[in-house]
Amino acid sequence: MGDSSGQPGIHTYKSLAEEGPFGSVEPPKRPTGSLVMHSMAMFGREFCYAVEAAYVTPVLLSVGLPKSLYSMVWLLSPILGFLLQPVVGLASDHCRARWGRRRPYILTLGVVMLLGMAMYLNGDAIVSALIADPRTKLIWAISITMIGVVLFDFAADFIDGPIKAYLFDVCTHRDKERGLHYHALFTGLGGALGYLLGAIDWAHLELGRLLGTEFQVMFFFSSLVLTLCFIIHLCSIPEAPLRDAAKDIPPQQGPQDLALSSDRMYEYGSIEKVKNGYVNPELALQGEKNKNPAEQTRRTMTTKSLLRALMSMPPHYRCLCISHLIGWTAFLSNMLFFTDFMGQIVYHGDPYGAHNSTEFLIYQRGVEVGCWGLCINSVFSSLYSYFQKALVPYIGLKGLYFMGYLLFGLGTGVIGLFPNVYSTLVICTLFGVMSSTLYTVPFNLITAYHREEQEKQRQQARGGGPDGSARGQGVDCATLTCMVQLAQILVGGGLGLLVNTAGSVVVVVITASAVALIGCCFVALFVRYMD
Repeated sequence: MGDSSGQPGIHTYKSLAEEGPFGSVEPPKRPTGSLVMHSMAMFGREFCYAVEAAYVTPVLLSVGLPKSLYSMVWLLSPILGFLLQPVVGLASDHCRARWGRRRPYILTLGVVMLLGMAMYLNGDAIVSALIADPRTKLIWAISITMIGVVLFDFAADFIDGPIKAYLFDVCTHRDKERGLHYHALFTGLGGALGYLLGAIDWAHLELGRLLGTEFQVMFFFSSLVLTLCFIIHLCSIPEAPLRDAAKDIPPQQGPQDLALSSDRMYEYGSIEKVKNGYVNPELALQGEKNKNPAEQTRRTMTTKSLLRALMSMPPHYRCLCISHLIGWTAFLSNMLFFTDFMGQIVYHGDPYGAHNSTEFLIYQRGVEVGCWGLCINSVFSSLYSYFQKALVPYIGLKGLYFMGYLLFGLGTGVIGLFPNVYSTLVICTLFGVMSSTLYTVPFNLITAYHREEQEKQRQQARGGGPDGSARGQGVDCATLTCMVQLAQILVGGGLGLLVNTAGSVVVVVITASAVALIGCCFVALFVRYMD
C-alpha cells in the first residue's frame, strides 16, 4: 500500500489483521498449499514435544538429577511463560522489523528450541567428553540438562502465540478457520510421528550404533524435522512490515492531510482508533517529534500498561481465557500422568520395585502401552480436526466446544472407575477430540471477536461516532496461550501433592474428569459465541 501523497518510493504498511476502517485492503485468499506450509511449524513443534515426553524422564534419570529438583524443572518454564507471554505478544504487536512483526520472534524461539534440545539430549555426552572428574561432571551434566529442558519448554510454549498471530495477520476470516484446522491436523501428525520414532529401539539398529546412543539419534531426527519445518513455515506467507507513520510523512505534508497509514499502538493491547480515515494529527506530531522509534516502543511497553490492559480485558475475552484454563488443566492432568496410570493401575506394576523384578517389568510394559495410547490420541486428534469443518455448520463452535469437554470428561471418568487395557486404548480417541478442540475452537472465537470489533469500528467511523480501539491480536493470542502455562503450574504444583495424599494415581484421572465436566458447564453458560 502506498501513502496518499502519491509520491513514488514512499510506502507505509499496516498489519492486514488490524487495519483501519478506510483505505484497508482485505488479505487475499490463501491457497491450501500456503496454509499447509504455515502449519508445518506446528508439526515440527509437536514432533519435538513428543520426543521430549518420551525421553526427558530417562535423560534426567540418567544424569542423576535429585528428586528434589524435579518440581523445579517442570515448574520453572511455565512460570516464566505465564509471566512473559503477554510481553512477547505485546512486543510482536509493536515489532517494526523488515521481515514482519511475527516471524522474527518465531525464528528466535525456534533457535532457542533447537538449543534446548541440543543441551538436554547431548549435555551428558558433551560433559563426559570434556570433564574427567566424576563429581564435577555430575554437577555440570545436571545443570546443562536442566537448563536445556527449561529452555526448550520455554520456547516451545512461547512460540504458539506468535504463530497464531502470524496466521491471523495475513489471512481472511475464512482462511483463519481453515488455517486453524490445518494447524490441529499437523499438530496431531507431528505428535504421532514423534511418539512412533520414540518407541523404536534404536540401540540395536545401525543408525543407533553410528550416532552413539538413542538420545543422539532422536536429536538428529528432531533437529532435522524442526529446521525443515520452520524454514517452510517462515517462507509460507509474506508479512507486510509495520512502519511508523511519522517516518513516512513528507516535510510539506500538514497534519490535517495525514492519511491513515499506520497501526501504531499507543497502549498495550489496543490500536488507536482513527476517524474518517485519518490519524489523530496531534498523536502523529508527537510521534514525529520522537525521532527514536525504539524509545517510543519502550515507553509504550511498560509493565503498568500491560497489567492495565489485562485487567481491562472485555468480559467475553476473560471468560474464554477461563474456559481455556479449565480445559488445559483437565487435559494436562490426565496426559502427564497417563503412562504412569497405565503402568500402575491398569497393569498393576510397581515403579519402585527392583529393576529386575517382575513387578517393575510389568510397570515398564504398561508405560510402553501408554505411549501407544498417546500415539492414538495424536492420530485421532488429526483426523478429528479434519472433520471439524464438516461439523461446524450443524452444531456450531458452541457444540464443538461443549462436545470436546463432555467426551473427555466422560471418557476419563470411565477409565478411572473401570481401568482396563482395551477400553483405555479405545478411550484415547476421545483424548484426541479434546486435544483438537483446545487447539482450534478458542482461537476461532478470538478471530470472531476481532472481526466483530472491526465491523463496529467501521460503522462508528462511517457514522462519525466516538473514537474507540481495537485490540492487538498478538496480545490476545499470547494471553490465551498464557492459560496453558498457568494450567501447567496448577497441575505441576497440585497434583503431586494430591497423589501423595490419596496414595494412588487414580485420583489424577478422576480429577481430570471432574474438571472437564465443570468446564462443560462453563463453556455452555459463560462463553460468548458468534453466529
